[in-house]
Amino acid sequence: MYVFVLKRIGLAFLVALFVSLITFLMLRAAGDPAIAMAGEGASEADIEFIRVQFGFDRPLITQYLDWLSSALLGDFGTSTYFTTPVSELIAERLPVTLKLGLASLIFAIVLATPLGILAAVYPNSIIDRAALALSVLGQALPNFWFALMLIVVFSVMWPILPPSGNSSWINFIMPTMVLGYYATPSIMRLTRSGMLEVLRSDYIRTARAKGLLPVQIMFKHALRNAILPVVSLSTVQFGYMLGGSIIIESIFALHGIGQLAWESISRADLPTVQAIVLIISLIYVGLNLAGDLINAWLDPRIRVS
Repeated sequence: MYVFVLKRIGLAFLVALFVSLITFLMLRAAGDPAIAMAGEGASEADIEFIRVQFGFDRPLITQYLDWLSSALLGDFGTSTYFTTPVSELIAERLPVTLKLGLASLIFAIVLATPLGILAAVYPNSIIDRAALALSVLGQALPNFWFALMLIVVFSVMWPILPPSGNSSWINFIMPTMVLGYYATPSIMRLTRSGMLEVLRSDYIRTARAKGLLPVQIMFKHALRNAILPVVSLSTVQFGYMLGGSIIIESIFALHGIGQLAWESISRADLPTVQAIVLIISLIYVGLNLAGDLINAWLDPRIRVS
């Protein structure tokens, strides 16, 4: 197990390093950052001043190494628009996005897992058809449309929930439903297919022949093996929710990192955009690592693969 963990951590470190390089180069490849930061109508002297002030006139490798060494110490520079340290902006906004992502993932798992199990236990039944219809509907509904419909129903027609803000947990109910429902279909279908495959296995038939209770067979033997791909998918979905929350945070006026990314991109705030892309990417890498380690803990066969 220790060898497996060390290998995965080493691989995650290499991926994180590669991601930092790609993040740095992609933002530079979009064009001269000094021109973007100077804005329209800026003179050549102004552009050159910004280029020298932010070190854009130095070789790319030097810029990357300086930026990476500072980022490892938590220093992402100063926002060119907000004129405050980027690390302070992210520390203020990131918890909001993490709360939204975690709540959405829990909502999706709590809704999708029982549906997937029931659909597998009663294949081709009304329950199975209803679960599949729910999954199709979840992927067909655009996020922004579903969010606007929730606001119309629960904030305008029946003013039960607040349409914006993040001052209370109540403000997260509708955003959680939108993000979580979009992830529900894939988790439900994967749970269903995994349970169907496991329930046909020889060891399940042996457990039934021994006279074990259906509840024991379902949760102690079947679900533990069927849940392995769901764990990996859940970590990926959580990363997607963090990175894909820009539209939802904008609609519900949640002051999270997604809204900060939108504000920074629209105002050519390069230091902030760089830091956000890097942090979301590193969180995504960390989630994949966590998924691999959890699966290895659940299934010892993975450790020797």
